Amino acid sequence: MTRAIYPGTFDPVHFGHMDITRRAAAIFDELVVAVYDRPLKNLLFTTDERVALLEKAIADIPNAWVERYDCLTVDFAAARNARVIVRGLRVFSDFEFEFRMALTNQRLAPGIEMASLMTREEHTFLSSTTVKEVASLNGDISSMVPPHVSEALLARFLEPNHPVIPTNQLRD
Repeated sequence: MTRAIYPGTFDPVHFGHMDITRRAAAIFDELVVAVYDRPLKNLLFTTDERVALLEKAIADIPNAWVERYDCLTVDFAAARNARVIVRGLRVFSDFEFEFRMALTNQRLAPGIEMASLMTREEHTFLSSTTVKEVASLNGDISSMVPPHVSEALLARFLEPNHPVIPTNQLRD
């Protein structure tokens, strides 16, 4: 049996993340969707909120579940007996980032493989940063996220002191 992990911040989860999750779950026997608890970037949602949004988004995938982690991804994978780390690739610039990350992970944990899945064409523009920016300006995000995520974003941006969305593009 092969277990894989699909790590990310998922702030918030979008249809591109869900597509990679479904496709990875079809390839591997078990898939842990791992929500990183300590990213070096500004977050809109807490880890508990991101986990809850993601759990609802992938509830129909029987061999996938969500866990949070706050260590090196390869250490989390090893602790979960995962043999593969799944990553999604959208655009050419993602490849360079993922390539360097894969080489680093290979150095740290040679027994854990990296598997990159190309995004579907309809999701190439999607990033959590894009979703947050469009939502913050009251744009229509119904083609980007499930309804419960859209509702959570709307609620967050209606809060009087909601977090500021950074204007720089980060890989998410």
